[in-house]
Amino acid sequence: MSKGDKAKSLFMSGCNCSQAVAAAFCEETGLDEELTKRLTIGFGGGVGRMREVCGAVSGMTFVISAVYNEDKGSIYKRIQDVANEFRKQNGAIVCRELLGLSADSTCSPVPEERTQQYYKKRPCPEIVAIAADILEKYLSDNPK
Repeated sequence: MSKGDKAKSLFMSGCNCSQAVAAAFCEETGLDEELTKRLTIGFGGGVGRMREVCGAVSGMTFVISAVYNEDKGSIYKRIQDVANEFRKQNGAIVCRELLGLSADSTCSPVPEERTQQYYKKRPCPEIVAIAADILEKYLSDNPK
């Protein structure tokens, strides 16, 4: 199973976007899955469901920060590399833009119920898969 498939499966089982991407890489980070989910829950929905930076990008950021033991500048460069690839493939890294929401959309902190209708109107399952696939390739091409 690819990391993209794993992240998508985690999202479909109830994880938010950040949790799904980060938890797909527990083997690489050396962190427990439940701890990873707890540490990344607040990044979902574009950080606290405010629709800012996509949680899938935040999940990639979390993994890179956990995997590479380097100075800030080096980590920032790695994050920019994967975020730029994400932007190239998806057109944006901002949650509201990916979802087609206006800048003045009200952001309730209450997550929507995960129904069939929810999954039909959201690109999120595919987005987390793309993010995890980007990160999987990056980690393979850039061993620690």
